[in-house]
Amino acid sequence: MNYIHSALVALQFLTQIPVYFKKYPNDETVAASLIFYPVVGLFIGAILAVMGASMAALPQLLTAALILLVWIVITGALHLDGLADSCDAWLGGQGDKQRTLEIMKDPCSGPVAVVVLLATLLLKFTAIVALLELHAFWLMAMAPFIARALLPILLLSTPYVRSNGIGAVLVKYAPHLKVYIACSIAIIVSLNYLSFTTVIAAFVTVFALRGMMLNRIDGLTGDTAGACVEVVEVVVLVGCVLALY
Repeated sequence: MNYIHSALVALQFLTQIPVYFKKYPNDETVAASLIFYPVVGLFIGAILAVMGASMAALPQLLTAALILLVWIVITGALHLDGLADSCDAWLGGQGDKQRTLEIMKDPCSGPVAVVVLLATLLLKFTAIVALLELHAFWLMAMAPFIARALLPILLLSTPYVRSNGIGAVLVKYAPHLKVYIACSIAIIVSLNYLSFTTVIAAFVTVFALRGMMLNRIDGLTGDTAGACVEVVEVVVLVGCVLALY
């Protein structure tokens, strides 16, 4: 097992940073990338925190807008796309599993998806502004960190709906114990920076969304997993602000 390649696969999956392999890793190495999801989340968060600290002299609204823009660019809006598709599917699916899955494949976004995306970005933006005002730059790193620490737990504890999806490969070959240990360590570390209430709120959010997925489509897809990441990020950011006021 080449864990360096696994870490690079995680970076490739979760960001737009170009990663090249002479020969693409095998399924076991790819699945082991789940171990490094929290590390990639912390890497993304560190970029945001460093931006906030280094641009502290600029107007806070401008700094927040630039931080959010970099956040979107570095992740390629991957999870935002999943959130949009999931919202459209949940509304248009009208409780039917097959229709929900079909709508999720549609690349077009309806008005509900647009409204949810705007609300998500607005909440992130205003929370970033609040953290900048309080000079709590390091807390910005916690949202992508926690969201990607909980994502592997969601993936390994929930049936994957599409048997030919890349998520199915991750679940099938993942070293479960090592993934759970890595994610548990990340969550324990986060408790040094986040309030216990915020961490619990993130957990509750993940498992509430998991329940919705099981109830509607008997599992998860890449889109619903991405949607979960976005919602958890918002919960953590808002939780950080509330804990400081």
